[in-house]
This record gives sequence, structure tokens and C-alpha cells, in this order.
Amino acid sequence: MLRKRTICATLVLVGATLTTAAVPAVAAQPTASRATACPTGWGSLPKTGSGSTTTPVRDIRTGRHACYDRMVVDLPGAARDGLGHSVRYVDRLHQDGSGRHIPVSGGAVLEVRVAAPAYTPESGEPTYPARAGRPLPGVDLAGYRTFRDARFAGSFEGETQIGLGVRARLPFRVLRLDGRLVIDVAHGWTGSR
Repeated sequence: MLRKRTICATLVLVGATLTTAAVPAVAAQPTASRATACPTGWGSLPKTGSGSTTTPVRDIRTGRHACYDRMVVDLPGAARDGLGHSVRYVDRLHQDGSGRHIPVSGGAVLEVRVAAPAYTPESGEPTYPARAGRPLPGVDLAGYRTFRDARFAGSFEGETQIGLGVRARLPFRVLRLDGRLVIDVAHGWTGSR
């Protein structure tokens, strides 16, 4: 009889321990009503960085995040310090060299200039399969909260130009990393998503 009670008591204690251990895991899960804190203070003024590279642009890709939409310009092998850039809002996008207007959809247009060619400097062979005035190849902006359009303006005299159409004139930041330039555009001006 004592053995049955000991076994039952042990089972009750084990069950209580398992139940107690499981409760915090359930309580720790995020709820839909909890707001995400988003970075603030980026501003919408032009952002520039000095430097240049002959390492060519190989790809341009985008991604969606909780607080912002992201564009990444890939330049494999380029050092962060060599990634010169100029990113700013413009009234209209004009192609370098020709001055031709390139229409970009959205409430505001962000001109992205990277101090790197989209071709091999020695041969002039394209390294990024884009055509001036056309949408960026492989970039689908369906479902993005901020991005509306992304157009290749061209690559002229060692500088690549892109037009990024966004919902409105929103805060943005530019990050220089080894092998890539990152442009994040916030979903809004406040610190919540």
C-alpha cells in the first residue's frame, strides 16, 4: 500500500512540475496586441559616403521587415570603406549622361547612387542584367508596405543609379557593409510599426 501511495505521489509531483514548466513557455509567446518598437531618428535628409570601387554591382535585391523595407546592392569583394554613395529624395529621376526623365511610381522618389559600375571596367560587359528605365530584374514589390517601384537608371562613368519609389517621403538610413550597400526605408515616422 505504501508503494502505491509513493508512486501516485511521485506521479502527481512530476505532473505538477511539467505543468509549471510549461506555463512560462506559453506565457512568453508574443501576443498580437504587443507593439514592436521600431528605430527612430533616421530622418529624410540626403545621406552620402565617400569612396569608390571598381568592384561591379552584381545584384540588387529587396526584403520586407517589421519596421522598414530594405534594398541591398550587392558588390561581392568590395570593402565597406570603398562603397561611396549618395541617397536622397528627388522630385524626378533623371538619368546620368542623357538627362532623360525616368518615371518612378510612388508618393516620393529616392535616388540611389552607388560609386561602382554595373559592368566590368576592363571590357564594359554588364555584370547586372538591368536595362535603363526598366524595373529591377528579379525584384517583386507586391506586398511591401513602403516600396512601390524600383527602376534601373543606368551605370555611367563608374557610378550606378537607381530610382526607388516609396509610399511617401519617409525616414531612411544607409548602411555600408563589406560587399554590400543597404538602404532601409521606414514604414512611418513614429517608433511603432
